Amino acid sequence: MNQIKVLIVDDSAVVRQVLTANLSQDPGIKVIGAASDPLFAMAKMQVQWPDVIVLDVEMPRMDGITFLKKLMGEHPTPVVICSSLTEKGAETTIQALAAGAVSIVTKPKAGLKQFLQDDSENLIAAVKAASRANLRRLVTAVAAVPVPAKLTADAILPGTFQAMAETTDRVVAIGTSTGGTQALEVLLTALPRVCPGIVIVQHMPEKFTGAFADRLNNLCQIEVREAVNGDRVLPGRALIAQGGRHMLLKRSGAQYHVEIVDGPLVTRHRPSVDVLFRSVAKCAGKNALGIIMTGMGDDGARGLKEMHDMGARTLGQDEDSCVVYGMPKEAVKLGAVNKEIPLDRIAYEIVAYGGGR
Repeated sequence: MNQIKVLIVDDSAVVRQVLTANLSQDPGIKVIGAASDPLFAMAKMQVQWPDVIVLDVEMPRMDGITFLKKLMGEHPTPVVICSSLTEKGAETTIQALAAGAVSIVTKPKAGLKQFLQDDSENLIAAVKAASRANLRRLVTAVAAVPVPAKLTADAILPGTFQAMAETTDRVVAIGTSTGGTQALEVLLTALPRVCPGIVIVQHMPEKFTGAFADRLNNLCQIEVREAVNGDRVLPGRALIAQGGRHMLLKRSGAQYHVEIVDGPLVTRHRPSVDVLFRSVAKCAGKNALGIIMTGMGDDGARGLKEMHDMGARTLGQDEDSCVVYGMPKEAVKLGAVNKEIPLDRIAYEIVAYGGGR
């Protein structure tokens, strides 16, 4: 078996040392070098090109975002971001994901060495997932995101438009993981203001989902926000589950809302797509559309099957448009998917579903 060649780029000698030791535990991974900044990294890459780069975002001489954009434009290579678990770090990391990074590994300011050692399983899984990423689709997804429209006075003073206040029985539930940040950006920016209410689980660490939702809200016609307990599921609104907590759909009378709960990891994730999909199967049944998108592993496959069995319509992102065809593949194996479609058709399906088609 060919080993996955990894280059680590981080200005902290401790981080470089610990990441190297952790990754080297796995016989399928070979750390071919470590560099303190992107300029040193580029020199090493001329000698041997890595299969995966583990990259910090805040470094001297050249920041990680600039390096990543240069890399994706000239020689696309899977990148795992190793970012500080802070609000500032979260905002920067979301920029990195938008620029083409595959996934995130977090690092705290205190207890760094012990944390990275304890989290080595997630690091190894992230590197392996990145090595299998469909880079052609990742680069295409990044390039496909439209430039935000020039703002009008509506940005300061609302016009006559108001989100629909009537209750709707139609709910859209989406689950995604590796490659999902770019895929969701492509999908949600294509939706019109009037569309069914949407609930989303994107596998992402705590503190990062708020920055991710804010970015999407600035790009989309619909409202996108990080969900808080009790939020209503309304037409023209997408709620993204908080990192580190599960999100469930609930129904009170004719109204849907979300419940945010603590709890154990489910299918090794919190939030879990399976948890969301199961709650949708129970509360919405045949009045829901379930969509499973790009991601590694099988989280969401069983939950989508439960939605399918309760009469919900179900879709899977097709292999060609996925960055990692893992989660949709497992759902297809279970017979949970009514139809597989490319990423650029999902928005149309959501709009058509909302219109009763």
